[in-house]
Amino acid sequence: MAGLQRRLAAFAAVRDWQQYHTPKNLAAALSVEASELVEIFQWLTPEESVRVMEEPGKAARVEDEVADVLAYLLQFCEALGIDALAALAAKIDRNEGRFPVAAPGGPVRHSQ
Repeated sequence: MAGLQRRLAAFAAVRDWQQYHTPKNLAAALSVEASELVEIFQWLTPEESVRVMEEPGKAARVEDEVADVLAYLLQFCEALGIDALAALAAKIDRNEGRFPVAAPGGPVRHSQ
């Protein structure tokens, strides 16, 4: 992960793009790229969406958009000093506490 962040930072630096890589701009770019990923699935049925990677053209588009989303997320985290993997691990920990596994046959309780 750190190596990819360094590559992204170097890519931006040699093009003098750091001036544009503010948290606000990166968050907006991340949203746009996530929307482009959603667009691929917009009119697919649930069944078609599960099989999207079977179509080479669509598979390539999905992979490109996933890469764009991840790139902007990594740059966003770099700009704000966020360790993405640590943030994810902490979120999973919180969710495990908020959403415990129900006892067999018992109701699922959600913590507030």
